[in-house]
Amino acid sequence: MRFALEVRQGRPGTDAFARKLEAHLLDVGSAVVSSDEDCDMVLAVGGDGTMLTAVGRSLQHGVPVLGFNLGTMGFLAEADPDSMEAVVARLTSGDYEVQERMTISASVATGRAVGVNDVVVEKIDSQRLVVLEVAVNGTDFVTYRADGVIVATPTGSTAYSFSAGGPLVTPAVDALILTPVASHSLFDQSLVLDPASVIRITVGSDRPVKVSVDKNDLGRLSNGGVVTVAAGEVPARFVRLEGTSFSQLIKSKFDLS
Repeated sequence: MRFALEVRQGRPGTDAFARKLEAHLLDVGSAVVSSDEDCDMVLAVGGDGTMLTAVGRSLQHGVPVLGFNLGTMGFLAEADPDSMEAVVARLTSGDYEVQERMTISASVATGRAVGVNDVVVEKIDSQRLVVLEVAVNGTDFVTYRADGVIVATPTGSTAYSFSAGGPLVTPAVDALILTPVASHSLFDQSLVLDPASVIRITVGSDRPVKVSVDKNDLGRLSNGGVVTVAAGEVPARFVRLEGTSFSQLIKSKFDLS
């Protein structure tokens, strides 16, 4: 197999583990290629941020991705670094499953981007709220006066959306989760929409906003600027090694009793 590695630089232990992983892959007869070359699988070494970058690479190549968690929460990473040799044995023998998860796209006048976690439209001036007019499927929904708005996938429901008060949603379902950030509007609840929904967010004041997809900058919008958010056309593919359910994962990550 041909593996591409995506490594979180500068985090304690990641560089050493990546070297160990690469050496073992070569020892068992696999190839290790750069992220820009064709590969059979992308391996991430780091935390969820590294996984997001690796997912972007995997979407470019149309291959699955697996993460070794050397971060903190590690919702997206599947593998324990201590089990590296056993994990590699399963990967090279084909003893794994692939779970498809929906992606999310955002379009502005200057371009488009696709991610797996979320699209965030938020204020630039930390002292001032922004006005965001939200329409769903061509129909006006609500105008938020808030710090911003998040549109997340179920995969992204455990990230920024959750910290803003959004629900945790299993990635086994497809949905778009609309959550305002620090809203000063009367309606400040999350809205879970079907995956065919198209969400249009228009800047309704002279206070500019920035748009990001999986924390990657897509641009800035001024008064009247529009970002359109919808499900991505192609799903992301995550390697699964264990049959841990979503509720079990949440229980483990949050140390629930």
